[in-house]
Amino acid sequence: MEVKTKTTHKGLGLQPDEDTIIKTGLFMAGINNSCTDLESLLKHYYLSVSYGIIFIVGLVGNILSISIYLAKLRPWKSSSIIMVNLALMDLLYVLTMPFLVYYYSNMESWMLGDFMCRFVRFAFHFHLYGSILSLSCVAVFRFVVVIQPLWVIQVQQKIWGIVACLVVWTVAAAEVTPMLTIIFLTHKDNMTFCVDFANTEPVVSVREYNWLLTAFGFALPLVLVFICYIGIVKQLTDGSSTTSSYRMRARRVTVFILVVFVMCYLPYHTLRVLWVEIQISSSTQCTTYIVNAAYIISRPLAGLNTFFNLALYTLSGDSFKKAFLDIFCREEWVNKARSRLHLNIINRAENDMAAA
Repeated sequence: MEVKTKTTHKGLGLQPDEDTIIKTGLFMAGINNSCTDLESLLKHYYLSVSYGIIFIVGLVGNILSISIYLAKLRPWKSSSIIMVNLALMDLLYVLTMPFLVYYYSNMESWMLGDFMCRFVRFAFHFHLYGSILSLSCVAVFRFVVVIQPLWVIQVQQKIWGIVACLVVWTVAAAEVTPMLTIIFLTHKDNMTFCVDFANTEPVVSVREYNWLLTAFGFALPLVLVFICYIGIVKQLTDGSSTTSSYRMRARRVTVFILVVFVMCYLPYHTLRVLWVEIQISSSTQCTTYIVNAAYIISRPLAGLNTFFNLALYTLSGDSFKKAFLDIFCREEWVNKARSRLHLNIINRAENDMAAA
């Protein structure tokens, strides 16, 4: 009787049996399908919902913030001008969110033409690096005020805020303008896609630009903000007037900016670099899907800085909180409400007496 021996040990020079090959293939196909489904679900639900929330909160919050600065916080100081510039950048950014919400909720079918595709993607990155530069300027201004207290009056002059904003817009535009030539519509399976920067094909064409943008657009400002924080802490530790309000406020603002960098910008830039490198390297298909899923999750996190910026206005020391409360909790409004309530009670009592 002939006995057939099944083995999968390649060291013996024998081939795997047919059942093992089929099972392995089905298992790997199931994993790849699961990864593909995860990517589609993240784009369809996570991105569309996240961008929708950013649009609603960002639109209301930034219109309100700009209105407060225009109506209640005149005359402006340099820090006020930078904050208004930051709010304007956030507002322009959130106005592009409905296009992305529609795009991802419509299964990535872009029907708004090539110009709008380039503009929406450009607006995201321009806001991203403009915000990074604006927050870096705020940190530098706070650092100068703490290190050189005699310069407070000079630093608060409006001209320095205007100069800082011009630098921010110029540098951000220089960093992001190449994307207008990189991003374009792609057509596949009778559908039109408006892919983001890190998914451009061939991806190797954006590899160097991705590294340069990460290094000079994010890493360098992060180091600058960290140096400002270390300098402020050192000065507060060694200085005599460590409890002065403007110094403590400078420390809080700088810490807050560092938190924004770490929570919003660091995950996005780290995963964007990793995603580009994974596409170029010979990684397994499921590993590629997992890294892509993490990159997708990090994209709205970069836009969440608009939420943090709304809180930053309160910490900036421009009496923003007082102006906000003055608008929505005005004492005369409370007095009017009390007077009307009192009159209603009196009129009701008189009517009851007349009826009796």
